[in-house]
Amino acid sequence: MAADSLPPLIAAQLNHLISNSPHSIKVDQVRSGCKNGLYSDRFTLLIPFCLDFIKWDFIFNALYPSVAPDVVFSPDDDDFCPLVGEEDDVSVALKNSLVDWNSKDSTRLLELVHKLRDAYVNYQRKRVGELDDARLKFEISTVFSREGIEVCLVSGPDKPEEVKFSVPLLDTSLNQLVIGCPWKNEQKIYLQVIFPIIRSYSSTPAAPRLKLVSTSELKSLFSIEDVKLPPWLDGMCMAEYLPALEDNLQMQVVEAVASIGARRRFIEALAPLFGRPLEADPVFCRKATVVAVSGTFNFLVSFSFSTQFPKQQPTLALQSCQHFTSQGVPLMSSPINDYPWSPRWDTPQMAERIFEFLIDECLNFKKHCQDTQQV
Repeated sequence: MAADSLPPLIAAQLNHLISNSPHSIKVDQVRSGCKNGLYSDRFTLLIPFCLDFIKWDFIFNALYPSVAPDVVFSPDDDDFCPLVGEEDDVSVALKNSLVDWNSKDSTRLLELVHKLRDAYVNYQRKRVGELDDARLKFEISTVFSREGIEVCLVSGPDKPEEVKFSVPLLDTSLNQLVIGCPWKNEQKIYLQVIFPIIRSYSSTPAAPRLKLVSTSELKSLFSIEDVKLPPWLDGMCMAEYLPALEDNLQMQVVEAVASIGARRRFIEALAPLFGRPLEADPVFCRKATVVAVSGTFNFLVSFSFSTQFPKQQPTLALQSCQHFTSQGVPLMSSPINDYPWSPRWDTPQMAERIFEFLIDECLNFKKHCQDTQQV
C-alpha cells in the first residue's frame, strides 16, 4: 500500500482514514518533501463531493511526524478559507481538531478530512446561495431540507457557469436488502441535476440536465442504466420531480431483490439435471457453472445472469475439459443466447429446456473443438 513509505505515525493515520471513512477516498501521489528523504511525508487525497472528486494535498513533515499537516486546496477554490471569517460549529470543530492534534491517535486524520469536507459543503452552498438566479434560490429553499443534498458551482474558461445538485434518493438501506451483503460502504443512488445559471428574470428557464448515478458496487444488484427517467415538465421544480422518480426507483429495486431469489431458485433447479453446481455466486446469484457429460465428452456450462432475470434469459458458455489451444487454454464456445426461453415458464421447466437444448448443442461444440485442434 502507498502508506508503507510513510513514517509509522502518519501511515497509521492514512490507513485508518482509508479503512473507516464512509466516503470512498482515494490516495494519489505519495511523495517526499526531501530529495533523499527516508520516508514520504505528503500525499494527495481524492475526496468524493457532489458526484465528483476534490483534490487536496496533505503535507506532513517526516522529521516531525507528530505535527498536524498543512492542507493545500485546489487552485479553483482559492477563496475557500475554512479557518478565516465567521465562526460556526464546523469551523470551531475544525480549529479544535488542529489545536488538539494528537499524532498517536490514528483517528485524527479521518476527523480532520471529514470536518474539512463539511466546511467545503457549506462553502459551496453559500456560493450558490449568493447567485442572482430566482429559480436556483427557489430550488434551494424547497429541497435543502432533504438530508445529504450537495451542491456546487461549476465553471470553466470555455463554458457558461452552471450549478450541480447531487440528490440522494430512497430512504431504504440498499445494503440491508441483500442477504449476506458483502459491501463495505452503504450503496446509494443519486440524481445529478445541472441547472444553467439564468440571471435575467425575463428568460424562460431551460430544463436541467438529469442523470442517475450510483455507487459502483450497486451494479451487482441493480443497473441504473435500465431506469428511464420521467420527463421534466415546463415549470417543474425538483420538489415536484423527485417523488415520482423515487416511487419508480423503489419498485425497480424491489424487483431487483426479488430477481436474486429467482436466480437462486433457477441455480438450485440445475442440480437434478446436471448435479451440484461446480461453483456459484452465493450472494447475487449472477454466475453459476456446472459439469456436463455427453458420452465420453466432458465439458463445463457457465451461466451468466443479468439483473433483469427472468425477463432476460441467462447467457451460456461451453468449455471443453478435453480440448485446448496450443497455449494450453481450454476451448470455449461463443456466448449463447439463441435457445428456447420464456420468463413465464416455471423454474424447473426453464432448467429442463436448457438441458434439452444442450443435448444437441454439445455435439456441435464437440465437433467445433475437434475441428479446431486438427487445424
